[in-house]
Amino acid sequence: MKQLNIHEAKAKLSSLVDQAARGKSIIIAKSGTPLARLGPISEPARKIKFGFMKGEIMIADDFDAPLPEAILRAFESD
Repeated sequence: MKQLNIHEAKAKLSSLVDQAARGKSIIIAKSGTPLARLGPISEPARKIKFGFMKGEIMIADDFDAPLPEAILRAFESD
């Protein structure tokens, strides 16, 4: 990881931001002491591809049927 002092980082900010956008992290230091890290923003969440599991998952026809009384009582009891 590249380390630059604040003065040099200010002079090269545009270039450093371009490097960070390409995935590189840069440490910014003051008098040789690391203070901050300039790096890429996390990757955006992948888009959902609907239907990619088609045929892999089976949902029962009655999966949303009412629960049996015994189970309902168990949930409602204190």
